[in-house]
Amino acid sequence: MSKLYIFGIGGTGARVLKSLTMLLASGVKCGADTIVPIIIDPDSSSADLTRTVESIKKYNEIRSGLEFSNANTCNFFKTEVQQTLQNFILPLNNTRDAKFKDYMNVSTMGSSNKAMMNMLFSQKNLESNMKVGFKGNPNVGSVVLNQFDESREFADFANDFKQDDKIFIISSIFGGTGASGFPLLAKTLRSNNSIPNHGLINNAQIGAITVLPYFGVKQDNESDIDSGTFISKTKAALSYYLDNISNNNTVDHLYYIADDIRNTYDNHEGGAEQKNNAHIIELISALSIIDFSFSDYKGNTVHKEYGLDSSNSHQIIYGDLGQETRDYIQIPLTQFILFCNYFKDVSSKLYCTQKWAKDSKCDSTFFNSQYMKTLRAFQNDFCEWLSEMDNNVRKLSLYELSNTKKAFNIIKGIDPKSLFKLESNYALFDTFLNKYTGTPTNKQLYFVDLFYKATKEIVEKKFNF
Repeated sequence: MSKLYIFGIGGTGARVLKSLTMLLASGVKCGADTIVPIIIDPDSSSADLTRTVESIKKYNEIRSGLEFSNANTCNFFKTEVQQTLQNFILPLNNTRDAKFKDYMNVSTMGSSNKAMMNMLFSQKNLESNMKVGFKGNPNVGSVVLNQFDESREFADFANDFKQDDKIFIISSIFGGTGASGFPLLAKTLRSNNSIPNHGLINNAQIGAITVLPYFGVKQDNESDIDSGTFISKTKAALSYYLDNISNNNTVDHLYYIADDIRNTYDNHEGGAEQKNNAHIIELISALSIIDFSFSDYKGNTVHKEYGLDSSNSHQIIYGDLGQETRDYIQIPLTQFILFCNYFKDVSSKLYCTQKWAKDSKCDSTFFNSQYMKTLRAFQNDFCEWLSEMDNNVRKLSLYELSNTKKAFNIIKGIDPKSLFKLESNYALFDTFLNKYTGTPTNKQLYFVDLFYKATKEIVEKKFNF
């Protein structure tokens, strides 16, 4: 079974992994049987990171109650997400509550080495605390991150790597952690001959997405982060990537993504306050991973960019996306939002009396179980993810998220078809569910599979997808 190891570097890496988790939960197909997230970020308390970790853990808890086989048609939660590290994080030594000057042992250096340090790094660099990352300073990050391949956890990844496994790297280009981590990691994977299985890893298919500026931060003279420098940093990094990644064919696929319509976030250097709303750029970045997972190309670096069918709109609906994107996400996301809305809008007193629930003995005990609580919590995460993208700049506004009156009037820009049935709304939804009843041996699988089958038929008949 093939694995896709995904290195998510920095806050952008974590946020893209969250979008990927939501896509996989909804049934977006992946070319790998298993994905293995590996997050590289010294800021372990970042809210963006912790939210991603919690969502993946819920995904795995839900999936652990399901049994997938060739006879099973359900695609919800189908792709395995393997946890090999505590909280999926590759640890970095000596970065917690440490100043960069202490990490470099400047106090023990001779005068000539101290002079060299002062020439290469500003006093602000040397005094910076690395607890929340490198705060837009890739010169600092490139030194600290040079150690990650020396860890036991990295050796475990290398030992586990098999023939036909692939690697994908997510990073931003305009910050500190991602901009410095990507070229270091790519170089290690391609040329380090001291790691286990180096022959397989050096010659593996490697893809990467480098995320260009897509948001800004408010000016704060007390902060090390200044979004006014994002473009100049991007230009410098692109020039470096051209010479040291593209021209060297270090990766097989290199994806670029950016947006010139940008939101401005509060200026938080990291920690629990760094909680950016989900963004369409992160969703598209996650789709680059899906695209790479189906590729069997290996050779000179192929560069890919993304374009909208209607790029001038500040509010993107399905009609503004390209056909390939719609083919990837329109059916699975619509199925999953229907699944979420049913339990958001329908009372348990009503659905417990339905044939699909009674025949399978899915009673109040089942619906109040820890498994169902976790599923509902994940569905809440999914709806929150869509809502955050709908409230960002630029907006990804695919669904009527507050509509609780009409079950099928949910896709912006697309009207549902009339089926000439006596039932309507959630009564019609129950009619579809009742077609697939049975006596399950695994209630959890029965339940998830039931809603997958019913929503698939609803999407086909109501929206003609």
